[in-house]
Parts: sequence; structure tokens; C-alpha cells
Amino acid sequence: MKIALIIENSQAAKSEIVHNALKTVAEPLGHQVHHYGMYTPEDKASLTYVMNGLLAGILLNSKAADFVITGCGTGMGSMLACNSMPGVFCGLVIDPTDAFLFGQINDGNAMSMPYAKGFGWAAELNLQDCYRKLLENERGAGYPKERAAIMAKNRGILKDLKAASCKDMLTVLKSVDQDLLKAAVSGEKFQELFFTNCQDDAIAAHIKGVLAS
Repeated sequence: MKIALIIENSQAAKSEIVHNALKTVAEPLGHQVHHYGMYTPEDKASLTYVMNGLLAGILLNSKAADFVITGCGTGMGSMLACNSMPGVFCGLVIDPTDAFLFGQINDGNAMSMPYAKGFGWAAELNLQDCYRKLLENERGAGYPKERAAIMAKNRGILKDLKAASCKDMLTVLKSVDQDLLKAAVSGEKFQELFFTNCQDDAIAAHIKGVLAS
């Protein structure tokens, strides 16, 4: 699985802590971790929690990533921004139980975490435990197990509901403020990671046009 990590500007100083915690858990399980920034508070390209959502939509709908891990001070803003995108189902994960239940019941494709609120001593251990509870188990298996079928049915209904209520990602990209979009995709390593992994030619072409403008 290709996991994309996205960190916004207010929490960029913790980027290395989050990235290392994720790699420590994900890579031994066979997953690839692609860090889309921010990397430091001094990065030229500055991401807001709104841009986190836009990037999550681009990466998941183009299949450049299979799962997105993001966050902000409380995790709320990034979660809301992610869930405003078509095809993105993002949960707010604060502790390992949240991670486990989100993976088992909701089986979403993105999670947002608080990197300021409650982020204190041994915070990196909480991050690792959350990632482990999400990644080491088969997602969507249900909890409790006997409710797995109805949970899967409800996920399908929610997916259909979101498809009916949202525009497709290419339409979103053409409709949003193009300066906002350009700022979101101007990160240091975005082009290197995105165009290597993107599987949607139309989305890739639009992003190339925006970057060239």
C-alpha cells in the first residue's frame, strides 16, 4: 500500500517525528511511505489544513496513494477538508482504539490526527500505536465481528451517497481557485512523488498545466 503523509504549516516542526513514527510501523509491514511535506516550518511551499484536504483528494482519486495520513493542531480541520473531497473518507484518530475501530468499522482511506492538542511526552509512542492498530489488521473486518456484513453494507451506501453529492475530482480541480491549487501542489517533492505514482492521465495533465502557469 502507498501511504501519503501530509503535514500542514502549524505543525511542520513535528514533521520528522510523525514521519519517523509512521515509517517505523508501516515499512516493516510492507507499505511504502511517501512524504508530501511539509518537512520544516521554513519550507518555501506552505500547506494549510484546507490544502491538506485538496491534496488528499488529488492523491487518492488519481491513485497516486492508497491511503492518506494527515492532521493539524486538533485534527478537526484536516478531517473536514479531506471529507469535502470526492471519494475521500477520513476519520479523526486520537488514540489507538480510534485507529482500530476506524479501520475495522469504517475502512476509510484517510485519517487525520491532532499534532498539537494532547501532543506531549511520549507522543511518538502514541503515533506508533495508532499506526500499528490501523495497519497491522485487515481493515473492514468489522467490530464486533458479527456485525461485519451490515458495516460493509453501510460503507457501500455511504460511498454511493458521497458519489451522488460530490462532483468528480477533475471537475473539482477545474472549479477551485487555481492559485490555491497551485500553492497546494508546489511542494518540494510533489512532482517527483505524484507524477511517478499517478494513474489518472486527466488529473495529471491538469496539475501539470497548473504548475506551468
